[in-house]
Amino acid sequence: MTTVIETIAAWCAAPPQSSKTARRLAHDAIADTIACLYAGRNDASTFAVRRAFGHQADGEAPLVTGGRQSASVSALINGTAAHALDYDDNFKPGMSHASAVIVPALLAVADRVGASGRALVDAYLVALQAQAFVGSGVAGSHYTAGWHGTSTVGSIGTAAGVASLLGLDAQGLARAMSMGASMASGTKGQFGTPAKPFHAGMAARNAVEAALLAAEGLQGRLDILEGEQGFLEMFGGDTPKGYDLSEIAGTREHTIETVGVMPKLHPCCGSTHLIVDAALDLMREMPIDPDEIVSAECHVGIANYRNLAYPAPMDEMQARFSMPYCLALAFRKQGLSLADFTPSAVQTFAQDPLLTKISMTHYSPSEEEQASTPLPHRLRLTMTDGSIIERSRAVARGGLVDPFSESDRTAKISDCLDGVPGGQAIAAALDALDAHADLRFLAPLFRGTKAGS
Repeated sequence: MTTVIETIAAWCAAPPQSSKTARRLAHDAIADTIACLYAGRNDASTFAVRRAFGHQADGEAPLVTGGRQSASVSALINGTAAHALDYDDNFKPGMSHASAVIVPALLAVADRVGASGRALVDAYLVALQAQAFVGSGVAGSHYTAGWHGTSTVGSIGTAAGVASLLGLDAQGLARAMSMGASMASGTKGQFGTPAKPFHAGMAARNAVEAALLAAEGLQGRLDILEGEQGFLEMFGGDTPKGYDLSEIAGTREHTIETVGVMPKLHPCCGSTHLIVDAALDLMREMPIDPDEIVSAECHVGIANYRNLAYPAPMDEMQARFSMPYCLALAFRKQGLSLADFTPSAVQTFAQDPLLTKISMTHYSPSEEEQASTPLPHRLRLTMTDGSIIERSRAVARGGLVDPFSESDRTAKISDCLDGVPGGQAIAAALDALDAHADLRFLAPLFRGTKAGS
């Protein structure tokens, strides 16, 4: 009987021809991730991983902190950097930060195979769809149980993309995903600590190593997703969906077109974004004086509630996972920026009394299980004059339903690439990635900084 991994591998080895829309969306996602990767090069988590593993000077793959290392270590360091600021995209089918794993993993082996821009996009689309297929069996239940989909689903699905870029056939892709399943790990209990961005780096490294092992013929069980003591049984949570082989094999439209990735407008945990966007919506419609807010009640999903564990953040990492901090910033500044999540900014702004007026509740598990569409997050403000102001949002800005404007996208990438020689030219080249015979135009991003050397 054909297994889930074999079904996914067969699809990935001979995917339907990608549309112009799918490729444009992939270009956008890759550009967004590379910008986030560069912006995260100076983060403490990136430097810690660099100091631990990045001392080799002449490896095959570049490091955003400068120098070169093995493909495995390059994926680890660059993946950590891509997720360090929590500014990279979300991907609901995998419950993952998909691109922060995929792009560093692919770049780590790109020089080995002399990858063109088009080949990079092809492999990205394979990896993203594979993450969607792997995630389809465990869905939100896996995430709600406490597993970090970035480093679980991300390890397995991205292994297929790396194997594809290496030129492996369907059997090789299946071996890579099986090995990726053995490497999958990572708990959401680490959210709000530097271990969280390390999860993305770990998953990128896992994907590279799984593909390289598969290329040498190393193989695990091919029913490891659905079989006894396998991924679904162990990682599925209380209400896993299970895998539908016919649905996987019959997929013709790429997930990037049907669901899409969710690039971030705000550099903080995506669990805050619906509420932050609701607040920004309100302020575009009416004047709201933050000092006249008596209380701000936020009603969110249970997994989102559990992700945001820091009502009184002590540092910039905790601040990214604090609804009071992020929402208070939105009210005070009508937007959030990278500059709001530095040690000095948090030391100052976390003392704002507005944080103590912000509270959270969540939907019950049964409400979420019974919902046929995403439940909206709700914001309820009580003002000093006794008035009540309410607003809800079911989707955050940035995805297919409510996409960024071109100016929003350009501003984010320019902010992240600030200081790069030829940054505008790099951004333009990423927009036309299919046309590039190689990836040498990215070299200015990998020259390192004094602080990290």
